[in-house]
Amino acid sequence: MNKKSLAYPYLIWSAIFVIVPLFLIVYFSFFIDGQFTLANYAKFMEDYYIKAMGRSLWMALISTIICLLLAYPLAMILSSKEMSGKSIILILVVLPMWMNSLLRTYAWANLLENNGVLNNILKSLHLIDKEIQFLYGNGGIIFGMVYNFFPFMVLPIYNVLVKMDHHLIEASHDLGANKWTTFRKVILPLSMPGVVTGIIMVFMPSLTTFLITRLLGGGKVMLIGNVIEEQFTRTGDMGFGSAISMLMMIVVLVTLAVMSRKGSLDKGGGLF
Repeated sequence: MNKKSLAYPYLIWSAIFVIVPLFLIVYFSFFIDGQFTLANYAKFMEDYYIKAMGRSLWMALISTIICLLLAYPLAMILSSKEMSGKSIILILVVLPMWMNSLLRTYAWANLLENNGVLNNILKSLHLIDKEIQFLYGNGGIIFGMVYNFFPFMVLPIYNVLVKMDHHLIEASHDLGANKWTTFRKVILPLSMPGVVTGIIMVFMPSLTTFLITRLLGGGKVMLIGNVIEEQFTRTGDMGFGSAISMLMMIVVLVTLAVMSRKGSLDKGGGLF
């Protein structure tokens, strides 16, 4: 059996589960009752959908920034040679990924709701008089995004930092650079592939999520992922849902192209 024949199952799988669904999305977005039309795309320009898209972009951006600010220092600490117990911390970071995201998010919804565990503990300790509204707003959704996607920011950055040539850092110190200058001139530029990979892996799912919004937002905050879900599962408007999906695909591809140019993803920024 030659190598080409080994690729046939993969090609068949890709055709059935990638190419065919993509073709159907393109078709439904441009055709209504067999007639070519741009009506589905024109409908997206309505104020309601533009606001949902804008809200999705800024919430995804905020959650990505928070993940980066938390993940980079942690990755630096874990990559340090003097750090003990790093394996345990890495396991704790990765452990939530072994559980279904629906179960994780639903568990947080039960913990943070008005009559949930956290509010009951705070009241039993007489720290609060009435329940704190943790959920059903932008804050709860952003928290859910950060919690669910945080490991995808830590791992690529850690992977790059742990493979970094520490002789470069030592050389920087030998040449008289302080810690801040070494970080800014040596560590940060060399870690950019991991940073870019982490940004992509957090920003993309944050932009398109609908599960977190539904459970932690209580249906009060509508993001673009919820709009797409609504078109396919409730209103049955497959054409409009496909059009939004196509637009989101364009946003994702443009973001990937821009970030790839910034971070040189082919130079060690992946997970493996």
